[in-house]
Amino acid sequence: MTVRIALIHALTHSPPPINAALARAWPEAVRMNLLDDSLSADLARAGALDARMTQRFLALADYAVGTGANAILFTCSAFGPCIDAVKARHTGIPVLKPNEAMVDEAVALAAGTPIGLLTTFGPTLQTMPPEFPPTAVLHTALADGAMAALDAGDTASHDRLAVEAAIRLADQGCRVIALAQFSLARTRDAVAAATGLPVLTTPDSAVARLKALLAGG
Repeated sequence: MTVRIALIHALTHSPPPINAALARAWPEAVRMNLLDDSLSADLARAGALDARMTQRFLALADYAVGTGANAILFTCSAFGPCIDAVKARHTGIPVLKPNEAMVDEAVALAAGTPIGLLTTFGPTLQTMPPEFPPTAVLHTALADGAMAALDAGDTASHDRLAVEAAIRLADQGCRVIALAQFSLARTRDAVAAATGLPVLTTPDSAVARLKALLAGG
């Protein structure tokens, strides 16, 4: 059976890393990409999620299911409550938040030691920490300016700012680094080299979870 995965994005930087991860780990899966790059900008302007934003997510998910998608993966980490609404509507297929698989991996790997959560998008600092269990020891860091650098095509500055933020987390005693944005996956090797710590990315963790759910591992 051919498996069709719907990938729903709120940032133009998100499709390449998740498509690359699927191409590496599960090339036979059929991918469809839905991008609304106004979602993140609208959230940044509004400062909070609301019912209208949730309806937009439901509309995107309804469309994906209508095309025959066997699963939906959202790649936008700042929209947890909206994705919960999609999960409640579409109970017949796996609907994954971008980070849930990585959160589980980070908690297991940390084994009670501090986890460093690194993001380049400010609203993620409000929506993502509640996805971790209450017992998790979590430190967060915003690589301020990194997303703007990436938007401007300055990948070197983006990567440098991410590494600097990761070093701050390591200095706070974190024993695992979790990269919150899909667009941060490009910095995994540099962050690992700078900190000497295990580094988890959302695309790789998400693909492993989807494959386990839909292809029996």
